[in-house]
Amino acid sequence: MHRAFFIAGTDTDVGKTTIAAGLLHAARLAGLSTAAVKPVASGCEWSDQGLRNSDALALLAECSLALDYATINPFAFEPAIAPHIAAREAGVELTAARLIEAVQPVLARRADFTLIEGAGGWRVPLNAREHLSALPAALGLPVILVVGVRLGCINHALLSAEAIARDGLELAGWVANIVDPATSRLEDNLATLAELLPAPCLGRVPRLAEPTARQVARHLTLPALQLV
Repeated sequence: MHRAFFIAGTDTDVGKTTIAAGLLHAARLAGLSTAAVKPVASGCEWSDQGLRNSDALALLAECSLALDYATINPFAFEPAIAPHIAAREAGVELTAARLIEAVQPVLARRADFTLIEGAGGWRVPLNAREHLSALPAALGLPVILVVGVRLGCINHALLSAEAIARDGLELAGWVANIVDPATSRLEDNLATLAELLPAPCLGRVPRLAEPTARQVARHLTLPALQLV
């Protein structure tokens, strides 16, 4: 079975890439082929090969299929700002149609488990008319939501889930990424999320000293995604 998912976050800096890499690693450990794409990335650094994004490189490292960087990250921008602003400053037209075309080479590889990672939260703009959420909506992709567990996360998670449903997409699962372990009433917050989010929890990832894909994968489970 070849399945692809869009991985979204409740906000920026909630650990989407950390969780995505962990999911890919868990899939590889289960004997599945893996592929990923981060179509838009801002906050890139110049290298001998051109602009490179650390998140895209982390995804590339967990792809079992041979993919080059340009395929993994077709739109790379240097400043760590909102993608639509970075694209405008770079003179690049960022549209849903261009992103849909850009991810096709990865989807065409038909890996057992493919992740398309978003940028920021669900309603990040691409331009004055479109949001990044138009990409998974056009492709009909089920969504994995990374919830950055900290003060305010319940509201962010429920609003994200409502927006995903409003766009006609399935919330296939969610991951609790505990970005602030000092969150007051942590267990109560996690219980509330489990009760109110309309999808299974794929894992609870604690704050790790070294959040490598291997370490993160130990806290994740894949059966609810029905990959086999």
